[in-house]
Amino acid sequence: MDAFEPVRRTSLPGQVFDQLADRIVSGTMAPGALLPSERKLAELLGVNRGAVREAIRRLEQAGLVTTRHGGGSQVRDFRTSAGPELLPRLLFRGGRVDTKVARGVLEMRNVLGPEIAARAATRAGDGARSMVADLAARMAEDAPLPALQDRSLALWDALVRATDNVAFELSFNALRAAYEPIARTLLTAMAPELRDAEGHRALGRAVERGEADAARRAAARILARSKAGFDRLLHGIADLCAEREDTP
Repeated sequence: MDAFEPVRRTSLPGQVFDQLADRIVSGTMAPGALLPSERKLAELLGVNRGAVREAIRRLEQAGLVTTRHGGGSQVRDFRTSAGPELLPRLLFRGGRVDTKVARGVLEMRNVLGPEIAARAATRAGDGARSMVADLAARMAEDAPLPALQDRSLALWDALVRATDNVAFELSFNALRAAYEPIARTLLTAMAPELRDAEGHRALGRAVERGEADAARRAAARILARSKAGFDRLLHGIADLCAEREDTP
């Protein structure tokens, strides 16, 4: 426990939460381990007990610990208890991108995307259909990659809302939280997807006409265009991390 760092920034509960959550998801604190008492944590971190108490409450809400009256707080196995909102924290650990988690995020995107498009085609109202069609048409315009990336995010946001499915919406929110901090880094890898004018036109038409199968196929085609670029990017990150680990 002597490796804890004193908290110096203003949001004390948030900083306490960050340190404890990082230790839990990294495995430094294994499932079943007991957190130090509130008093001990306050001493180790240089904060008041109120900040520690609030941080532990947040850990409970995130599914990272369970607290029993008089029994302290016990670390949970986050893989069986936490939600998708944990993805951004798992994606960036120790100042690096976890390529295994990144691949998982991309796989989830490629699985969810076509189904979201299909549900949007069958459930969207007239206003939502028109919005999706307009946003898809804008993807077919000649524009810089950053602008197309922003438009793509707006399109998928509209598709998700059109599904009227809160589970899709919350899952999309988690994917978006993991994606946005590294979005510009992914530009080159995403270029074939973002510049797929015909694919986006087909997606817009399918949703506007209520054709679920056509919307599913168009979305799958669009998302698949980024696969090779993402594979190269993640291999490059993995190789760079390996080189740094081998450097004395």
